[in-house]
Amino acid sequence: MTFRSVVTYFTATALTRVDNPTMPPIRLHKLDRVPPAVIVTRALGGAAALAFVLVVATGEGVAQAPPDNTRAPDVYRIGPEDTLLISVWKNEAITKTVPVRPDGMISLPLVQDVQAAGLTPMELRDALTKKLSEFMPSPEVSVIVTEVRSFKVSVIGEVVKPARYELKSRTTVLDVLAIAGGFNEFAKRKGVVILRPDGNVMKRIPFDYSKVITPGGEHLNFYLMPGDIILVP
Repeated sequence: MTFRSVVTYFTATALTRVDNPTMPPIRLHKLDRVPPAVIVTRALGGAAALAFVLVVATGEGVAQAPPDNTRAPDVYRIGPEDTLLISVWKNEAITKTVPVRPDGMISLPLVQDVQAAGLTPMELRDALTKKLSEFMPSPEVSVIVTEVRSFKVSVIGEVVKPARYELKSRTTVLDVLAIAGGFNEFAKRKGVVILRPDGNVMKRIPFDYSKVITPGGEHLNFYLMPGDIILVP
């Protein structure tokens, strides 16, 4: 008996039991080769059995979602080496284009050093408005990211063009592997790992290329973060 025929049998039987609760339980003594996931339905009845069978048959609910730390951020956060245009309405002396230093700070007249890295442009605008309010009434401040230079990722190991790449927008693992020319003949595609900075440590996030490219594995192709390192053994 094939798996498909077993699923069809259980589905039909489960539907019958929904309409007729007095129907005898499903017997499995002839189905000793049926996968354990289906055998579990012996302990279920009616609608519960039907729901379980449908999940097994369709594969819904089986695939694992990527962990939270692989999801792309909703907003852009300023990083070191980015270039910002800080504009203060009717105040050309403070309106300047400034780089974000390696320590994440920017320098402006009056307010001196201000933390910029890690903030969104709107958050930095609010911080500057608060600081400038000590020197002028109701300052109108705007922050524009004119050049993104902090989004850098590295690809090392068995790829055609291992290097450090400067990105301009959200990019997935597959995108960066394509930029790096793809795998070479020695690459172990199931052993790819993303090393992600997390404070003073590096997190290891596995990336199974073989699963990602199979139908239904698209959700495993997650977005990279600045500073990520793709390691291809």
